[in-house]
Amino acid sequence: MQKTPESEIQFIKGVGPKRARLLETELGVTSIDKLLHLYPYKYIDRNSIRAIAEIQPGNAYVQIMAQVISATVLDKAGKEVDMDSGKPGAISRLSVIVSDGSASMELVFFKGIKYMLGRLVPGKTFIFFGKPSLFNGRFNMVHPEIDDPNGQDPTPSGVMTGVYPSTEKLKNAGITGRVMNKIMATALNMSVNTIRETLPDYILKEKGLVPLPYALQNIHFPKDENALKKAEYRLKFEELFLLQLSLLKQKYIRSRNEHGIQMMKVGQAFNDCYNALPYSLTGAQKRVIKEIRTDLMSGKQMNRLVQGDVGSGKTIVAFLAMLETALSGYQAALMAPTEILAEQHFAKMKAMIEEHALALRPVLVTGSMTAKERKTLYTRIATHDADLIIGTHALFQEKVVYDQLALVITDEQHRFGVNQREALLQKGHFPHVLVMSATPIPRTLGLLMYGDLDISILDELPPGRKPIKTWFITGKKRRDMYGFLEKQIAAGHQVYIVCPAIEENEMDSGMKAVKQYYEQVACPLLPGRRIGLLHGKMKPKDKDEVMQQFKAGELDVLVSTTVIEVGVDVPNATVMVIENAERFGLSALHQLRGRVG
Repeated sequence: MQKTPESEIQFIKGVGPKRARLLETELGVTSIDKLLHLYPYKYIDRNSIRAIAEIQPGNAYVQIMAQVISATVLDKAGKEVDMDSGKPGAISRLSVIVSDGSASMELVFFKGIKYMLGRLVPGKTFIFFGKPSLFNGRFNMVHPEIDDPNGQDPTPSGVMTGVYPSTEKLKNAGITGRVMNKIMATALNMSVNTIRETLPDYILKEKGLVPLPYALQNIHFPKDENALKKAEYRLKFEELFLLQLSLLKQKYIRSRNEHGIQMMKVGQAFNDCYNALPYSLTGAQKRVIKEIRTDLMSGKQMNRLVQGDVGSGKTIVAFLAMLETALSGYQAALMAPTEILAEQHFAKMKAMIEEHALALRPVLVTGSMTAKERKTLYTRIATHDADLIIGTHALFQEKVVYDQLALVITDEQHRFGVNQREALLQKGHFPHVLVMSATPIPRTLGLLMYGDLDISILDELPPGRKPIKTWFITGKKRRDMYGFLEKQIAAGHQVYIVCPAIEENEMDSGMKAVKQYYEQVACPLLPGRRIGLLHGKMKPKDKDEVMQQFKAGELDVLVSTTVIEVGVDVPNATVMVIENAERFGLSALHQLRGRVG
């Protein structure tokens, strides 16, 4: 019976109401259409049979055909237990030994022991599929998938079988990888003739795209690698194309929106600040400031992204926009991703205001403040006794009410979720929006990520910035590295050492933890040097004290987690060691490199 893609998944054979509810809560799948757009995250070969003797350490998944030799119920001590007379709770697992003639293997089951004991009868042959692991010199599989070699598999034949996202609840409900494949095959068969093409014919021809039914069939059950590539390309194109259309539509609607707070032309106070900057702005900074000022005075809501490399001068651009807003009689809010960065921005803004004796009132709002401090600040913000509000996610808490919020700035845009940014925007009436990011964004990706925003690019670095050199250190060169650090410290420079985790028990094998690194590596290998420790679990007061010591030159080395990733500015820190660099994303590594040089 044919079903449309909008049909509920409970009508698919093998699903039913109970499993349908579970698929909805665990994977967000509510209809056949959403199920068909739940793609495999990898593919495995289910057509070849491997001899047990050929299995190698590191094999991800293997499929064997073997005969059951024995099936034994064991207790926690590994002793044999009688299934019927054993004490409740004494049974730990079922150990099944199988052999294919080349070697033997142990299969281990912790659940469904009684059922498996009845099914895996010695002398019978089955196909087993799972992930092998080496234990006590013998390969084993835990809860492998089991097939009768004479049975019929209802899933379409293909070179590769998809592996779908799953959760513990789904597995406990019997929705294994094999069951998911069967459900997907049934869903395709039920709806293949009712799947509607979403792209016009001329786009399909121009871009060489396969039809949607073909793409869905071959993303789930590819007949070969070429068919899979065609399916992936088609579905990726469609997803990005529709996203771009949505963003451009949103941008068009915003451009038609006449609502927006109109700033007055800048006065003498702003010009005094601008002209008294202790350094010359780059041409890119001047261009971006002009673009922002044009937006602020247009009478329409600004939605602008400022993208610039670490050190390109985004902060002063944001400060000048905030000053113009406050001097026009409105409030401006800057949301930073960490308390350290928020405190740094606040200190710089406060110093600028005091230097020029401006009648402006900056405040800092963070989550670590006491209830009394927060209450006082909330009152000041609500009564417009604060013009410039700098803080973390605490800025959009429900109790924070603004009087005339006209400009919202988010620093390091990628660090905030959509809901967090939107929550802050709801605090004002069509406030101007300025988002900043140091993450390099290719033009096409920028269109997809920020297609609803106007983009300004700071493509110049201030004069005097030296290029950052990067080395990859392994093995015996590590000892030489500490000698290099000693020379840098002796020359009057400071050093960052960044680790990916705080505690040892957070780590995978071999990952460096900041506490142990500080005690067992940095201090012994850099004797006599002033070494500080910084991580996110420290109290705000302690974190601030360590950071201030490092900024003041009272520490030679700072061993830290990525809490220093964003925006922390210590010009004298010229060297950074990043341990387990493979554990960091490209964006994090780029941010970290920008802290030196």
